Amino acid sequence: MNNKIVGLILIAAGVALGLWGYDVYDSVSAEVTRVFNGDTPIEAWAGMIGGAICILLGIMRIK
Repeated sequence: MNNKIVGLILIAAGVALGLWGYDVYDSVSAEVTRVFNGDTPIEAWAGMIGGAICILLGIMRIK
């Protein structure tokens, strides 16, 4: 039972991180940076990849 709760918390945190990363990626300042430099902020990648990892770990805990 305890693993399922931890898994659900990881999934919720992963979704939140992924949404935060996408929000950073889609922000105006990130778009301006991409236009001039072609770079994406590291915070966006960290949020999206970290969110995906948390979701995968959460799914593994639930099973």
